[in-house]
Amino acid sequence: MCELFAMSSRSRSAVTYSLNEFAENGSALRSNRSGWGVAYAHDRDAFVVKEAAPAASSPWVDFIASQRLESKYVMAHVRYATRGEPYLENTHPFRRAFGGRVHLFAHNGTLHGLEDDVAKSSLTHHPVGETDSELAFCILLENLRSIWLEVGDVPPVEDRMRVFVDFASRMKTFGSSNFLYFDGDALFVHGHRRIYEEDGKLTEPKPPGLHIKNCQRCAAAPEYECNGLRIEQHEQNSILFASVPLEADGWEALPEGTALVVKDGVELDRVGTA
Repeated sequence: MCELFAMSSRSRSAVTYSLNEFAENGSALRSNRSGWGVAYAHDRDAFVVKEAAPAASSPWVDFIASQRLESKYVMAHVRYATRGEPYLENTHPFRRAFGGRVHLFAHNGTLHGLEDDVAKSSLTHHPVGETDSELAFCILLENLRSIWLEVGDVPPVEDRMRVFVDFASRMKTFGSSNFLYFDGDALFVHGHRRIYEEDGKLTEPKPPGLHIKNCQRCAAAPEYECNGLRIEQHEQNSILFASVPLEADGWEALPEGTALVVKDGVELDRVGTA
């Protein structure tokens, strides 16, 4: 099972992250064997490290967990391959330069038949790998292309949200559509359905696909720590997203088909996708 994580905070926070512990939190079967990746956004660019190998045996995971990397936006993904071999080009998060900024994207789920529905030659951005997830990212950027070109700078957030909601609504028709998308300015999230482990077996995809924790209530604490994740909060507000709650307290399950946009630790909008 793939696992997603994202953070948005008001100012840069030092984040240390053990992806191995995070993966085990989401799957007792430890089926996350196809790769992992983590991205730390910095203004218009992002520092991305990913590997097409199990997080449990990676020295890079230990290295990242030992560093004090600061960012306002963090995105992580632990992969269990359902479409595309466990190669680096198929490992999330994906990144593209677009509109003078680096855009990041990660997906949990399988989009059945998407590659048969889209003419790749019609896209401005082409997939490097074989995954339906990267193809979906390229489609999203194509949908956003007109509003970014019209403005010449960062378009209004309501316009970007409208495109993202339309995109998520369409992707739901192909399968589980849990998305994290950062456009260099704001984080867009869609929660849909995911596979769970119950009684030692994997279920069919079902809601919730993502969970949210608003850390305004815990901002007075010097740090937030659980399941291999440590965030130095500096008395600021943060919003966290994860495939499954990282602890028992304070996490809200997103209703099926919920799209959100957050910026600097503040939720700007939340709507349902048709």
